[in-house]
Amino acid sequence: MENLTLVIMAAGLGSRYGGLKQIDVVGENGEILIDYSIYDAIRAGFNKLVFIITKELDKAFKEVIGDRISKYAEVEYAYQEIDELPEGYTVPEGRTKPWGTAHAVICAADKINGPFAVINADDFYGGETFKTLAEHLKKASNANKSVYDYCMAGFILKNTVTQNGHVARGICTVDGEGNLQDIVERTKIMYKDGKICYTEDEETWHEIDGDSVVSMNCWGFTEEFLPELKSMFPNFLNENIDNLKAEFYLPTAVDSMLKAGKCRVKVLKTPDKWFGVTYRQDKPMVQEAIRSMTAEGKYPKPLWS
Repeated sequence: MENLTLVIMAAGLGSRYGGLKQIDVVGENGEILIDYSIYDAIRAGFNKLVFIITKELDKAFKEVIGDRISKYAEVEYAYQEIDELPEGYTVPEGRTKPWGTAHAVICAADKINGPFAVINADDFYGGETFKTLAEHLKKASNANKSVYDYCMAGFILKNTVTQNGHVARGICTVDGEGNLQDIVERTKIMYKDGKICYTEDEETWHEIDGDSVVSMNCWGFTEEFLPELKSMFPNFLNENIDNLKAEFYLPTAVDSMLKAGKCRVKVLKTPDKWFGVTYRQDKPMVQEAIRSMTAEGKYPKPLWS
């Protein structure tokens, strides 16, 4: 049976959260947020997990979740390090930020064989999201194609914004047949005077329609995506090497392929409500949501039994 792989981006250090949010307990029996995505993914048919972490997070991450989850699915680790660059490139002096979500997936490329989904470790996506992703990926076959078929879980912006600060989202344009036409990464979206707005310069704010479809970094790809991603990274570095905060984002990479006519992306509308732990103040809301879903029978108690 071909692997259906879930790639989990967990290398971020949680600077806005104030700690390692990837391994902070939110369930009543010691569960962390990613436990629920993994549970939903395995139930949907994913049978391999690749955690993208940093080497400094390695020991704690394996102790808290990796070793435990390996009883239920194949587990591998990839390490996103700032010096993981193509030959001929070096980390510029003063650079401390990682190179972004697309770079994270590049760092995991040698662990992926077959169709795969990519998610954030600190976001909750819901069971239906993983079912639709798995159904799409099980049918996906892009070998010898010139135009690749990918997919993306589409959420409604107003359901994905925290009251506790700003978030990053990929703002999408979707055609009448549910295909992604355009995606723009907005790295600072938040409530301003009761309206959802974004800024690119910290000074000028622009309102966004709360019903906009957004990407939550919940993607479905075939492995042909990986060499495409690798080929784009040097171009990003050539254009941004002196920008110490620039990041190579998955939505930007996908948008480049869309513009070049290299892929189609089906937007899978999901009824699930997102929640996540971007900020420490988000944690009580997440804990209450988990309690409610467990009480409704959506998750067993304890989750892994």
